[in-house]
Amino acid sequence: MTLKIYLIEDDEEARDAMAALLRQSLPVEIVGFGDNERSVTHWLSSHDRGWDLAIVDLQLRQGSGFAALQWCATRLPQQKVVVLSNLVSEEVRARCLSLGADAVFDKASEFDALVDYCRGLV
Repeated sequence: MTLKIYLIEDDEEARDAMAALLRQSLPVEIVGFGDNERSVTHWLSSHDRGWDLAIVDLQLRQGSGFAALQWCATRLPQQKVVVLSNLVSEEVRARCLSLGADAVFDKASEFDALVDYCRGLV
């Protein structure tokens, strides 16, 4: 199975590096990306069945990843949403989980855990 991933990340270099690392580790297809709240919610609303996993950064060019989490509340049961951010604290983790995130990872220290999570979905 190929995991269809939608990346929500405003840093182009970070997004490209993340996509490359995921492709090296797993059978994935990056189906799209968004770098601001408006483009993210538009893409998600027009591709409601076109992804398996959304990886959300909380800091975006405009708006925040929290809006994406709220939008994903109506996703299909098999679709997963995880947060990958530099802003992870216990409070942020709790807020993300309360908004429907399936998991929360710190960019600096938990990328391997994200890959393991993705491996479990494949």
